[in-house]
Amino acid sequence: MTTSIKTPTEIDIMRRNGHLLAFILLQLKKETKAGISAYQLEKRADQLIRKNGAQPSFKGFGGYPATLCVSINDEVVHALPLKNKIIRGGDLVSLDLGLVKDGFHSDSALSFQIPPGDKVTQKLLFVTKKALRKAIKKVRPGVKLGSIGATIQKTVESQGFTVVKELTGHGIGRHLHEEPYVLNYGSPNQGITLREGMTIAIEPIVSLGSGRIKKGPDHFAYLTKDNSLAAHFEHTIAITKDGCEVLTEYKNENFKH
Repeated sequence: MTTSIKTPTEIDIMRRNGHLLAFILLQLKKETKAGISAYQLEKRADQLIRKNGAQPSFKGFGGYPATLCVSINDEVVHALPLKNKIIRGGDLVSLDLGLVKDGFHSDSALSFQIPPGDKVTQKLLFVTKKALRKAIKKVRPGVKLGSIGATIQKTVESQGFTVVKELTGHGIGRHLHEEPYVLNYGSPNQGITLREGMTIAIEPIVSLGSGRIKKGPDHFAYLTKDNSLAAHFEHTIAITKDGCEVLTEYKNENFKH
């Protein structure tokens, strides 16, 4: 992996790509209902990416054969969108998606529960999303990367949940995964110092249980060892002169449906 500082022009490309990715993920979330298969979401994700002039980032990366990761309940990340994987009421669904256009990648993930909801799952989702939001508020030039991880860990553990330490965020740009690793735990004064022009993917991954993981039967997914639920949120972030910008937030732009 390599670390790189992006120019304003390159960040503008990543911003456009991030807005497109946010649009596609929200479309997929709207279309995720009880009874739909993960494979139907896979086909829709691929269609939306290509219709808007981009390519899927995940397909072929590390041998991954699909465009979209669809992880359900105790599947933590990287689960295959299989035809026989049918989403049911009450499921916790995580959608993780990346795309590349004009030479630059964007990566984002979101989690949600299919109705009917329950209080424990809703709290897990709320806390995981809150951890991401609080981490983003810490991002600015001069801050040590460990401060990001420490913020995530404190937010999660204060609510009785557990960070999945074996999985991390990452730098992103011309490559889907660049340096640095962005840990979801740590100490505020450790790690590299953030600089203007860096672009990173921050992605808290949180479990109801121990946080220990194992490889799933599809050979790509990671599952919780204790079969507990897990949630995952991710944004691609650019470090700016005075703070940071979330590149994968939805903007009301005119993309192709």
